[in-house]
Amino acid sequence: MSSHSQFELFKQRRFMPFFITQALGAFNDNIFKNGLAAMLVFHSSQLAGLNTNQVVNLSAMAFILPFFLFSALFGQFADKYEKSAQIRGIKLFEVFIMLMATLGFWLDYLPLLLGVLFLLGFQSTMFGPIKYGIIPQVLKRQELVGGNALVEMGTFVAILAGTIAGPLLMGIEADWPLWISAAALLTAVAGYLASREIPNAPAVAPELKVNWNFIGETIRNIRFIRENRIVLNSVLGISWFWFFGATFLVQIPSFSESVLGGDERLMSTLLAMFIIGISTGSLLCERLSGGQVEIGLVPFGAMGLTLFGIDMYFASPSEVVSYTTLSSFFAVAANWRIVFDLAMIGVFSGFFIVPLYALVQQNTTPSHRSRVIAGNNILNALFMVVSAIMAMLLLGNAGFTIPELFLVTALLNLAVAIYIFTVVPEFLMRFLVWMLTHTIYRVKVTGLENIPESGAVIVAANHVSFVDPLIIGGAIRRPVRFVMYYRIFNIPVLKFVFKTGKAIPIAARNEDKQVLEQAYKRIHEVIEHGNILGIFPEGKITSDGRINDFKKGVEKIVGEQPTVVVPMALCNLWGSLFSRRDPLLKRRPYKFRARIELKIGQPIQPEDLTAEGLESAIRALRGEQC
Repeated sequence: MSSHSQFELFKQRRFMPFFITQALGAFNDNIFKNGLAAMLVFHSSQLAGLNTNQVVNLSAMAFILPFFLFSALFGQFADKYEKSAQIRGIKLFEVFIMLMATLGFWLDYLPLLLGVLFLLGFQSTMFGPIKYGIIPQVLKRQELVGGNALVEMGTFVAILAGTIAGPLLMGIEADWPLWISAAALLTAVAGYLASREIPNAPAVAPELKVNWNFIGETIRNIRFIRENRIVLNSVLGISWFWFFGATFLVQIPSFSESVLGGDERLMSTLLAMFIIGISTGSLLCERLSGGQVEIGLVPFGAMGLTLFGIDMYFASPSEVVSYTTLSSFFAVAANWRIVFDLAMIGVFSGFFIVPLYALVQQNTTPSHRSRVIAGNNILNALFMVVSAIMAMLLLGNAGFTIPELFLVTALLNLAVAIYIFTVVPEFLMRFLVWMLTHTIYRVKVTGLENIPESGAVIVAANHVSFVDPLIIGGAIRRPVRFVMYYRIFNIPVLKFVFKTGKAIPIAARNEDKQVLEQAYKRIHEVIEHGNILGIFPEGKITSDGRINDFKKGVEKIVGEQPTVVVPMALCNLWGSLFSRRDPLLKRRPYKFRARIELKIGQPIQPEDLTAEGLESAIRALRGEQC
């Protein structure tokens, strides 16, 4: 598990001014957006004959459209130029936008206010590639999950504050919305002042020639995403999340008024529950993943989104009851179920989105990382535009209710999740590994820094149980290709996990010569491509808890392809559910939630490697107490 706290980043100038700047930007966006939404919903503003629900979704499209049109251009700027100066210019632009908003509110002119919403989307389009491009530039690899979690938490807490403040400020009695205008303008100025403290973040591609053809550059950004399968799948997952999230969030104002019979205060409360949930889920990611990028949380998040999204439909009342106060709303027990569903959708959203953003940053080439983020923003915007169009069509022409829209979206999420985890089974496999190491076992890892971050390496461990590869693979940040006895590889259920993890089945020559030869061929390919090979030199699982004599196979592998070997010792695993302590029929009690330890030793250079020396190193790591 991670030994550092993600909150330590708040003490560092490389992170804190940027954190404040982006949080104030999100706060300002939502003061304006939610104040405008309250005006549209609760003051019956209309435009071109559209009903309130359609105007709300049209305003959402006005904010999203710039992401689709201009992300490719500003992704290039983010890579080509120094980032802190760009952020300061963007924050000055925000001050100008808020002056326009003040004029729009003073004149009570809805088309101008929708234009301001478009400009806010344009400003966010400028900032987005820089926001997610600068994080891996200023943070260490092991800080990525924690840093992204803090940024997501800060963003959504700011959204929460803006969501509450916007409608409240809009509701203060005045000749015109003076208070919301003043708050937005002051926040923009504060954001600019904070941005002046952000340290320099040098250009990563200063030689880049800007392509002003946004269509051609958009296609190019998508190609960058497609270069890496991990990045592509992660971006598609992020984009789907924004389809799901936008569908729910945009409807909350209308849902509060037309389904639940509440007012601006209820709308703010429901949005607050969602945002508290996603902030909590984001912060929990670092602890649940042990400070590393854990894609196993993504299926967990998807399951929660579907479950609680469906329950939102069943929890919604069939008849509207008017509530004049929040206390009268919460006095009805059934309403707590709706609030709980929204909060849990938020929590599982955090589990879903934070690992995917960190995965994109970790696996993208630095020279065009911001352009990949820009491509991600384009796809996000496309999915959100489709979400808004779907909502307008279903709520307008098709006559759906908002709870029915929630149900359709949750069922779509289920279908998409099944498709993604079928096409990319690594997500589901990592989820099973994560569940194993967080339910049946409690795993402590020491010496993780001894695993090289790149290049070929062999990790060798004692063999205690059927799930040793899952425990080791779950602890190491890089993918590990394990060599394992072919009969264990073929165990039902576990075979899916081993096969998905691209494990290499091996057999003795007198058992299956073809399997043996194929195993050595794949072993050489793993090392040749600079990956991690996992082996158990004993050749079999211990039957008495003690380490068996090591075979000479490791010497053969290293002799043919000189590779660093890292010894590892599994401790306290003997006697747990998947070990061979005794036959199952004896039904002796097994350790559940066993505290086990994975100790990782110093690397052994290939010229020093012998089977006997490796065995001694692992015995020393294991000690007498395991």
